[in-house]
Amino acid sequence: MKLGILDQVPLPKGASVQAVFDQTIKLAAAAEQMGYSRYWLAEHHNTNGLLSASPEILMTRIGAATTGIRLGSGGILLSQYSPLKVAETFKTMEALFPDRIDLGVGRSPGGTERTRKALTDGSPSSLDEFPRQIDDLIGFLHNELPKNHPYRMVKVTPRPGTPPPVWILSLSPTSAKLAAEKGLGLTFGHFINPDKWELTLKTYRENFNSGLGHEPKVNICVFVVCAETMEKAEELAISQDLWLLGIEKGDSQIPPPEELLNRRITEEERKKIAHNRRRSIIGTPSFIKDKLEELSIRYKTDDFLLITNIHDAEARLHSYELIAQTMDLSNTPET
Repeated sequence: MKLGILDQVPLPKGASVQAVFDQTIKLAAAAEQMGYSRYWLAEHHNTNGLLSASPEILMTRIGAATTGIRLGSGGILLSQYSPLKVAETFKTMEALFPDRIDLGVGRSPGGTERTRKALTDGSPSSLDEFPRQIDDLIGFLHNELPKNHPYRMVKVTPRPGTPPPVWILSLSPTSAKLAAEKGLGLTFGHFINPDKWELTLKTYRENFNSGLGHEPKVNICVFVVCAETMEKAEELAISQDLWLLGIEKGDSQIPPPEELLNRRITEEERKKIAHNRRRSIIGTPSFIKDKLEELSIRYKTDDFLLITNIHDAEARLHSYELIAQTMDLSNTPET
């Protein structure tokens, strides 16, 4: 099984921004040593607690602190940007870190309508343009735009080199079909909403365009919290439970577990926590291993991205360590 990490670069309450960035670099370097195959950075804007607003910059910084782990975006908000600019940014990173870059893109508007407009400097941006932007992105990456394309004579810089593989982040059959028709990889957000998994992956695999010379590629993103005992894992996961509740109210900083002692959890919040838990695996190393193997059978893939958003930075690192040891990642063949 190939395991990677998707990092939203969460800000725990009481921590400094600089400390979190330092911990991110430390975690990425440690993940490489543990045997994790990928380290992807999310993209979020206008939040008070998710610091990955520029995944490209973080990827480059982490690339300089590591030697072999693949670096990716999970994902670039393509609907808000120029496909040419995205292509040039990732071709540059591929030149700096050959055969280590993954380009994950998503159709998300990036937040509220006001945030979207700020990202595009007020320019119109329709989510319906996403399929066309994917075509343009692939065309620019390979310098193979159609002859009648208005930008055909515009060539990506740098021109030499192999384009990074493109993945589409998906929660629905619509985006899955797009990824399939273009012969791209599919990243399914179990950690966001696993409810449409069956139809989404069926659509992807049944519509995959193998004529482009690629095989279907699926990886799954899931929340994971691991500790030596179930009790300790549950204790650590409380901060993630409260964080998910806070996001609904616009507060994306991770609270400490002690905050539970200072507030009363309503019955409605308990139901939401229970509902959110279906997006997570929480427990001991052996329990995590069993559940990942179950998901591997369900999703028919051995490729996962793990997300651990808890308050304690050292406990977060240790969670990844325990999983790596149990899954014997140090002996996983390189891909």
